[in-house]
Amino acid sequence: MSAGSAVPRLVIAAPASGSGKTTVATGLMAAFTGRGLGVSAHKVGPDYIDPGYHALATGRPGRNLDAYLCGPELLGPLFLHGAAGADLAVVEGVMGLYDGAAGEGELASTAQVAKVLRAPVVLVVDASAQSRSVGALVHGFASWDPEVRVGGVILNKVASDRHEALLRSALEESGVPVLGALRRTDRLRTPSRHLGLVPAAERRREAAESVAASAEQVAAGCDLAAILAVARGAPPLSDAAWDPYGSWAEVPPRASRPVVAVAGGPAFTFSYAEHAELLAAAGAEVATFDPLRDEQLPEGTAGLVIGGGFPEVYAPDLSANEPLREAVAELAASGAPVAAECAGLLYLSRSLDGRPMCGVLDAEARMSDRLTLGYREAVAVSDSCLATAGTRLRGHEFHRTVAEPGAGAGGAGQAGPAWGLRQPSPHVEGFVRDGVHASYLHTHWAASPAMARRFVERAGSCSVRRPLAG
Repeated sequence: MSAGSAVPRLVIAAPASGSGKTTVATGLMAAFTGRGLGVSAHKVGPDYIDPGYHALATGRPGRNLDAYLCGPELLGPLFLHGAAGADLAVVEGVMGLYDGAAGEGELASTAQVAKVLRAPVVLVVDASAQSRSVGALVHGFASWDPEVRVGGVILNKVASDRHEALLRSALEESGVPVLGALRRTDRLRTPSRHLGLVPAAERRREAAESVAASAEQVAAGCDLAAILAVARGAPPLSDAAWDPYGSWAEVPPRASRPVVAVAGGPAFTFSYAEHAELLAAAGAEVATFDPLRDEQLPEGTAGLVIGGGFPEVYAPDLSANEPLREAVAELAASGAPVAAECAGLLYLSRSLDGRPMCGVLDAEARMSDRLTLGYREAVAVSDSCLATAGTRLRGHEFHRTVAEPGAGAGGAGQAGPAWGLRQPSPHVEGFVRDGVHASYLHTHWAASPAMARRFVERAGSCSVRRPLAG
């Protein structure tokens, strides 16, 4: 059993969404980091935005724990991989404590993650509209599943000292200790838009100030020593840490690794940390670039990965960067592997809200009033740079856009669908053409590491590969 398997840990959960989990979790991460602890940050579910704030708070990558995308069996290994070398791990939950994938019982719920990790739960309760009833609420959540251990409560949106006294008195009867009480404040509000909070990468200075303010409020209103004691009460885990190298052969020498460019910057912030780690483990030289700023792909690019984000917000600037759009189109035309998810699909389209994009796909993309959201079961319809036909996996959709196929004329050429999906009704989606795989489906490659291997092998055999500079 590794030393990391005994890392102190806790799960920040709530009875419902909107209770203040993100504020409390991020504040705790920053407060403990500021006191000299190495803090590992984790988020339950497929959310990409909260981990960006977690990374600001801890100085380490924010990581996701999603039992639907990766399977419950990978929760412990992925947690231990992310928490390696940490003094404390803080896991922010999703929705209400017992809410998970629709119709799947506890699957993908915060409660399931807490049980698999054998981690105590700290319940964040919005107390703004209750007093003595808080005792019944906490008692119900603490006793619903005997395998879930609620180690304490943090009261949020408390109105006054008298209100706090009433709440604490009610909770004495529940037997669950109060670990903190936070007053109502507008100081910590984070701006939102059509898909939730504005990512930290888009507002770094303001986001850093928000994280610091959260740490200040949490440190002032919570008993950090008691919270740390709860975390240190978590028993060791028997899992082995996930390893991106797995059983793969030794990575080739640096000079012979294909360069895989990964889009980043404010427009493309949706990416799991494990994806870059898997690409490197498969033998790639991973090079990040910012499509808003860089006019060329990284030197020697032999493969391109474009994740999710908000290209619709930055459509004018992305469109204005014509040299990069041309470079992306040229790379795709060469047959090099290009993997695009959601925002990446929009960027590869002919246009987005009427503005020219890369033109790799014969599709016109636009914003929509309809929110597409949910977990998906998928099967690959055809061979691509990521998978062979018939490959099955699970993914997640989250967007308010539509990409409508064109007539197939011109340089974009014809494309077939990428995935066959079961939900919300049987249908196909995405595009596969030559080396391009573009889809609205977000996937977690830790669950299917062969995807990274296949992609890098395709990049390695690509005729456009060039030696690294220097």
